[in-house]
Amino acid sequence: METLKTAPITINPTEGQTLSVVGDNYRILISGKQTNGAFAVIDMLVPPNGGPGPHAHAGFDESFYVIDGEVEVKSEAGTYIAKKGAFVNIPKGGIVHCFKNKTDTLAHLLCTVTPAGLEEMFLEIGKPVDAGTFLPPPPMDEESIKKLITVVEKYGQKVYPPDFLG
Repeated sequence: METLKTAPITINPTEGQTLSVVGDNYRILISGKQTNGAFAVIDMLVPPNGGPGPHAHAGFDESFYVIDGEVEVKSEAGTYIAKKGAFVNIPKGGIVHCFKNKTDTLAHLLCTVTPAGLEEMFLEIGKPVDAGTFLPPPPMDEESIKKLITVVEKYGQKVYPPDFLG
């Protein structure tokens, strides 16, 4: 009996859907639909002052490799400055965390989530853009915040106030 072999998945530098999410630029390199839900990989460009606010997710691991630049990673366990070449893993369990680019240059991160699913949330809350196009973060009025909370909770996440981690 012959075993079925799956072909490699390749993504050219200009392929993969690019989204504006909270002012950042996220390109989905591989989605859960392509990996049977095992994992997803997202190429993240985070401009100065960019990055998501405090949030938590108990159901998946989220890992970042800093390709270029640096981000400040805060969690309930403390603060870490992740510079070029650094690796950060947010394990399953739901620790509250966030990251922010506090420099004046672009930060470039490679994010892997296991299992997949985070990319589906980005597809729902983000706006498709051309690669390298940065949109300002959307205004966060009361209605927008309620809508965002509804969407992120659908994907197993919880958001916290911007000052939650100090």
